[in-house]
Amino acid sequence: MFKGPLITKKDYLHAWKDSLFLDHAIFRLVWTNFSPVIEEKVYRSNHPTPRRLKKMAETYQLKTLINLRGHRMCGSDALSRQASQDIKLSHIDMAFESRGAPHRDRILRFSEIYKTIEFPMLMHCKSGADRAGLASGLVILFEGGRAADALKQLHWQFGHFNRSRTGILDAFFYHYMNEAEGKIPFLEWVTYHYNEKALYHSFTTSKLSSFMVDRVLKRE
Repeated sequence: MFKGPLITKKDYLHAWKDSLFLDHAIFRLVWTNFSPVIEEKVYRSNHPTPRRLKKMAETYQLKTLINLRGHRMCGSDALSRQASQDIKLSHIDMAFESRGAPHRDRILRFSEIYKTIEFPMLMHCKSGADRAGLASGLVILFEGGRAADALKQLHWQFGHFNRSRTGILDAFFYHYMNEAEGKIPFLEWVTYHYNEKALYHSFTTSKLSSFMVDRVLKRE
């Protein structure tokens, strides 16, 4: 496991080996899972390699990179932090979970971050499927959109499987849709009415789908 820092050529080699083979970035060399959430403002992807991050920053005039994985001791993390610094992107850690009910405090923190960052921005998790889908759906609601549109960000085309444990992210948006949409503003609902424990205990999964996502695909 790479633990940093990036100083010598040997450090960079170690980081790249860790990123490519332990963090599965070898697949992300050609697979980006990139998509606009709000054109010319918000984009999503899997964890970008430094070269791809530089290209996307130039193409889309990015100002901010939000890391939905949180700060991790791995080569991918170290490389993207260094790349962000090199191309003068603001790098922000905003960790979300993909298999638990979204935490109220994290949603509210993300909302505060969203109010203050420079745009355009790119959000990434590891595969760009689950946490990136959750954050993209939250952005839709922050912008005044509907839960039905937020749910489109959690789609199998991004690699998201709603029958596995990651389906609790879909359940979160359905919970708001059924309980409060059209009656209570989203952030007010999150702050005063959302019960993450009740959502967690009410959610059921397919064991086969969870096995595929957790054990075969080895997703976070």
